[in-house]
Amino acid sequence: MVRILDIRETVVPIRSELRNAYIDFSQMTVSVVALITDAVRDGTRVVGYGFNSNGRYAPSGLLRDRFIPRLLAADERALLDADEDNFDPHQAWNVMMRNEKPGGHGERSVAVGVLDMALWDAVAKISERPLFRLLADRYRAGVIEDKVFVYAAGGYYYPQQTPAALTEEIRGYLDRGYSVVKIKIGGATLEEDLRRIESVLAILKSPQQLAVDANGRFDLNTALVYARALRPYGLRWLEEAGDPLDFELQAALADSYPGPMATGENLFSVQDARNLIRYAKLRADRDILQFDCALSYGLVEYLRTLEVLRQYGWSAASCIPHGGHQLSLNIAAGLGLGGNESYPGIFQPFGGFADGLAVEDSFVRLPDIPGIGFEAKADLYQVMSALAT
Repeated sequence: MVRILDIRETVVPIRSELRNAYIDFSQMTVSVVALITDAVRDGTRVVGYGFNSNGRYAPSGLLRDRFIPRLLAADERALLDADEDNFDPHQAWNVMMRNEKPGGHGERSVAVGVLDMALWDAVAKISERPLFRLLADRYRAGVIEDKVFVYAAGGYYYPQQTPAALTEEIRGYLDRGYSVVKIKIGGATLEEDLRRIESVLAILKSPQQLAVDANGRFDLNTALVYARALRPYGLRWLEEAGDPLDFELQAALADSYPGPMATGENLFSVQDARNLIRYAKLRADRDILQFDCALSYGLVEYLRTLEVLRQYGWSAASCIPHGGHQLSLNIAAGLGLGGNESYPGIFQPFGGFADGLAVEDSFVRLPDIPGIGFEAKADLYQVMSALAT
């Protein structure tokens, strides 16, 4: 029988001068946890690590006051699988959510997602398998995507940034092997945003290589104005034009914008995902769903969300998660998602994947090491491992 010996949490800053249409990142923080177990593999104690995606502040208070104490106080067997030789993240999820009322899917979902990530990391390490292989074996009859589509998310607004600086940034992503990139809109005038788009398109071979993201900035009228202006470009997708819970706005946009749209990164529960599919008129043949398990109660909840999507006729291949982290990369390979976001140059040390992982035409292959693979990203593992010493 395996046991949790301790769970430790720290807050790490990821401050930056960049901004999107809604927020700047000058005060952004991340919670990092180490879930220390009594299991030993290859002479090393198994520690599961987790953190929350960028864009939401460290949920430190929730972790320390509610969710970590519940796991540590639980009956040991309540956290285990049927054989009692590994943890069961589904059982642990139930323990964490005891005495939590339905609804309120805000920062609570972020805190649970951090611990869920650490649990899955520990489970895969105890099983001595990469997480993507464990997931494929459990949920997909062993079928694995041997390479995963990734796109470079950048093009933020910087102080005094010029179109030349933006194109230089995008060239850097192309040089790293990315053929699909994303930039921000909505944080400037429409005219300036169109100049930014055209400056990037000038160095790409196809408009299908460029997606744009408004980060929920627009009201309905502004969204429709942007949609009319963007329609002739034939872009890869238009992302999060309005508030993530404004399904009526999204539905109106679907009636006027024939190109692919993307949304979902700021919906944090299976219930919100279901309502999005029910009421926002999204189109399963072209639109992209960006639910981020690290912000939305973790992989346990993400599995429920994938089942809801299946019931409504959507494929897992329509999901390209937000966040650019290694957990979603493992999920994409193990569960057959359509890809994963990537932050090759920002939000460090959390952005990006394993050191030396080659990107070829916007596809990557995962390292074959136990767990999520944090140990293969030296700067991130240095932060994480300090918690376990």
